[in-house]
Amino acid sequence: MEDDNRPLLGGSSDSLEPRVRRPFYVEPRNIVDDATPERVSSEAAILSSRIHYYGRLTGSSDRLLAPPDHVIPPPEDIYVYSPLGTAFKVQSKDGSHKNPSIVTIFAIWNTMMGTSILSIPWGIKQAGFTLGIIIIIAMGFLTLYCCLRVLKSTKAIPYVDTSDWEFPDVCRYYFGAFGKWSSLIFSLVSLVGAMVVYWVLMSNFLFNAGKFIFNYVHHLNMTDTDFGTNGSERVICPFPDTDHGSNLSVAVTVTGSGNSTAEVFDHWWSKTNTIPFYLILLLFPLLNFKSASFFARFTFLGTASVIYLIVLVTVKSFRLGFHLEFHWFEPSKSFVPEFRLLFPQLTGILTLAFFIHNCIITLMKSNKHQEKNVRDLSVAYLLVGLTYLYVGVLIFASFPSPELSKECIEANFLDNFPSSDVWVFVARTFLLFQMTTVYPLLGYLVRVQVMSQIFGSNYPGFFHVFVLNCFIVGAGVTMAKFYPNIGSIIRYSGATCGLALVFVFPSMIHMIGLKRRGELRWYSVLAHGLIILLGLANVAGQFIEM
Repeated sequence: MEDDNRPLLGGSSDSLEPRVRRPFYVEPRNIVDDATPERVSSEAAILSSRIHYYGRLTGSSDRLLAPPDHVIPPPEDIYVYSPLGTAFKVQSKDGSHKNPSIVTIFAIWNTMMGTSILSIPWGIKQAGFTLGIIIIIAMGFLTLYCCLRVLKSTKAIPYVDTSDWEFPDVCRYYFGAFGKWSSLIFSLVSLVGAMVVYWVLMSNFLFNAGKFIFNYVHHLNMTDTDFGTNGSERVICPFPDTDHGSNLSVAVTVTGSGNSTAEVFDHWWSKTNTIPFYLILLLFPLLNFKSASFFARFTFLGTASVIYLIVLVTVKSFRLGFHLEFHWFEPSKSFVPEFRLLFPQLTGILTLAFFIHNCIITLMKSNKHQEKNVRDLSVAYLLVGLTYLYVGVLIFASFPSPELSKECIEANFLDNFPSSDVWVFVARTFLLFQMTTVYPLLGYLVRVQVMSQIFGSNYPGFFHVFVLNCFIVGAGVTMAKFYPNIGSIIRYSGATCGLALVFVFPSMIHMIGLKRRGELRWYSVLAHGLIILLGLANVAGQFIEM
């Protein structure tokens, strides 16, 4: 008699679990494999259409017309939609493919660690040592809270299956077309901003690596060519001025042969005049690949680069020693004050440094213990914050002041070491190769988001992709030639994209959800309204110059 009460189209009770057995709808053109991207068999297209048909018959809350077992594909044929605009196969149905918490935590840490780490010491200098530490801690907690709001946003939507949704889908649900397109635009700001920063850094690293090799091959010994100090570790001030408070003079001594050769080399190997254009020959063809799967295999280099940077900072700081004097309100000759009005520049950098909000839902889906998502995300943010504090504080504290001023700390702290430094040469070479593999991935993300929304295809044609890549590369070359300040590029792009995806949308969506459930209180409006105001102030503060 129990069988008579079972739905005719339901299958077994296990198959009715909407988040376990219900297949995701995937457009046929988005089903990919490693061999032939964006090409599917006729069987796969028919299967996708059948699944879509059954999915239209019922909502997630109606179990009567759930897809029957005979149309649910086996695990090896089920695809999960990703924010890249592609689909990937589910490897098993028992959850064995899920990652343990430790893997999820370090995946988040690895994703968040990027070029921003090179600018943290400069940001601390702009904010002041004491205020800089306070801001890093405060921004870590604030961005973590907003990230938690993003993570929980899909679960607050009733009567809709949001198991395959990403944050732009949530924005579209609450704000319609405006939410969809605005989230896309601000996401593109973060991606294109990152690609511009990469182009500037790759120009920098390629220039210094080439200079190191040239001097080594021609036995050129460059001494005191930069405004710097020759202590236990040579540290330089690439752009000295009279306000830095040091009386060191600039002397140039070149020993060895081939001075005329060196002059020719300097003419054709310029950090801003030639190197940015040389990179076009290397990187532009890579952007036109239909699939970025080859470059995705080198993502481990990001982790290795960060680990090497931490080791480099530790060794350099140990050899340099600490050079700190606390001046709480008054600047001295060689030290910046502890509190500075330029602190918004650090908050802008940190907005991008702690930015993972547009892909956190995807990352946490693979966590084996979903009930521990909040704990794991919090631990990941703690590790990221500690990494930034470690690098930023050590570089700032060990910078030799006096003789040099802390004002000499560059937006890329590697620029404070000469090109002849072997440790730094290895770091630059490592980062150059890593960024060369990541840059096409970022370009692929931009292409997918733009082309899929406008033309409905990730690769509508070579001409469309060519025009888009010309715009991206042109932006990178222009900034590398005329404004190669990665600190300012990071803070402007970080504050801009963070305004929508970190501060405004998560807070607004949370308040709207509370209001629809009748749970909105005045203190919640006050707190989240303050978060939105902080996001606006963060953008406005980037235009403060002194």
